[in-house]
Amino acid sequence: MAGLADVFLTPLGLLALLAVVPLLLLYLVRPDPRRLRLPTLEFLVVADESGVDSPAFRRLRRNLLLLVQVVVIVLLALALASPYITTTGTATTAETVVVLDTSASMAVEDAGGSRFAAAREIARESVSESTSVVTAGTTPRVRLQRGAAADARGTLARVERTDAASDLGAAISAATAVADADARVVVVSDFAGAGWREAVETARGRGYRVDLRPVGGSVPNVGIVDAEYERSTVTVSVKSYADGPVERTVRLGEAEETVALDPGDVGTVTLPVPVGDATVRLAPGDRFPVDDRLHVAGPDARTVRVLLVTSNPRRDRFIRTALSVPETVDVTVAEPPTAVDAAYDVVVFGTVDRTRLLESTRETAARITREGGGTIIVAQDQLGEVGYGPLLPVEPTGRTERPTLRSRTDRLTRGISFPPPEVAPTAVLKNGSSAVVTADGSPLLARGRLGQGRTLYYGYLSDESEFQFNYQYPVLWKRLVFEAAGRAPLDETNRRTGGRLSVANGTTVVGPDGERTVDGAVRLDAAGHYRAGDRRVSASLLDDAESNVSAPALSSGPDGIAGEREETVERPLDLSPGVALVAVGAVLAEVALLRRRGDL
Repeated sequence: MAGLADVFLTPLGLLALLAVVPLLLLYLVRPDPRRLRLPTLEFLVVADESGVDSPAFRRLRRNLLLLVQVVVIVLLALALASPYITTTGTATTAETVVVLDTSASMAVEDAGGSRFAAAREIARESVSESTSVVTAGTTPRVRLQRGAAADARGTLARVERTDAASDLGAAISAATAVADADARVVVVSDFAGAGWREAVETARGRGYRVDLRPVGGSVPNVGIVDAEYERSTVTVSVKSYADGPVERTVRLGEAEETVALDPGDVGTVTLPVPVGDATVRLAPGDRFPVDDRLHVAGPDARTVRVLLVTSNPRRDRFIRTALSVPETVDVTVAEPPTAVDAAYDVVVFGTVDRTRLLESTRETAARITREGGGTIIVAQDQLGEVGYGPLLPVEPTGRTERPTLRSRTDRLTRGISFPPPEVAPTAVLKNGSSAVVTADGSPLLARGRLGQGRTLYYGYLSDESEFQFNYQYPVLWKRLVFEAAGRAPLDETNRRTGGRLSVANGTTVVGPDGERTVDGAVRLDAAGHYRAGDRRVSASLLDDAESNVSAPALSSGPDGIAGEREETVERPLDLSPGVALVAVGAVLAEVALLRRRGDL
């Protein structure tokens, strides 16, 4: 049967040849005609039995009819088996998977417009009767799967470019995952990143046809590729991708510096971070404006105003010293029963004599916290009798000696080793608070919420531990104060594009791409400043590979740019219509022969 498949499309049709067997049997069992003499010849015409109606010719005529009928059966069987020959020709791919690069480098202005506009037009021209659309961003997204040509063009028209780097290789792999075996994958990009060549080779190795459609050319660029934040400054890294020496002015607020760069050089500039939202700018700009800017979300105020309430300033001197280390913290010490006002961001209760602590001081701390500030309470003897109420995120229960400490991964504990104290107070969490460090399972460092603000508990007893002599002690207190004030570190509020910002369901987010209500997380695809509830963050590109916007030259061979949509293919030419036509001719010949015999 395998050999017949090289000649016939449906070899089972040859089973119709078995019809020859009953035909032959019919001829073999058919009796010879008998000759009868009729008494009346009135209505008969005696034919001349000489000439064509000789006995020999009559036998030939009967055998010829059998031959014609056999030929008809054979031709019909061949038509059912669909004989074919192999021909070559061009074919248009029925299914196409379009991979469209939406990364930041597609914003480069080339002759005639942006790369993204040119890429989208190429993608629209590449659709076929069944088209899938995959966009290459930080993570690939399948926008349409096996849609009609009109649906594919509509989907492409709605795709927008992002200000983030893309993983083109992952997008090509996603395209092959949704493609059928005979589909064509069309990749439209400036191919300015890395990692896509391996994905193309893998797809072609699996038998997929991958067409590379490049946009853009060589562009000399200078851009901001990195930023490192300290307490109140940012160090900006500027890299040159130009062919010759360049000079750029780096400006943030009122501060500015100039850097001179040779090809491939990276220069750094350290600038103070102003209050509020600001932007680092390179001057002069170039054809890729996305990396000419670094968006900075600065603090709401230059300093955090802290009130340390203590009845024993000498015992709490280590806390005061730790709070005085950061330049952005302004600390004031108040000794009960001094009355305090609400002109503070954070209130720290150290060792307090409960008989001298005014109720108005607790109320002021609660009001500061509910309105978005914070309160930190330090452990002391008989802490539960002070009467902090909802300001204290734990409920004291007793003491434990030489406890085993456990610290969870958290922004408060990152890089800090907490020494076990000789004695530690025990407590239980309350009001939905959470423990960051535990001592034998009891919270040693805990956080909670009150209104719009934050409450924190510090469980080390100064006379039962030597942690206050550790160089990491001021680091922890800086983090405690900044968290209580709602001031996140600059490296947390200033992010790279392409990431996600977690928010509560129903949060209204205002960003460079407009205002919208978000559930769970917001994608930082656009460079700029974002406000989500009471939080402010920024997003900038900061990607070395994406800033290298000179599109590489691609080869025109089989490993580079593929050909047109039409390709040369081998396909079978079905001969069954011709065979059927010959069979019809044979049937007509049989009819003519029957008429000649006088059987019709």
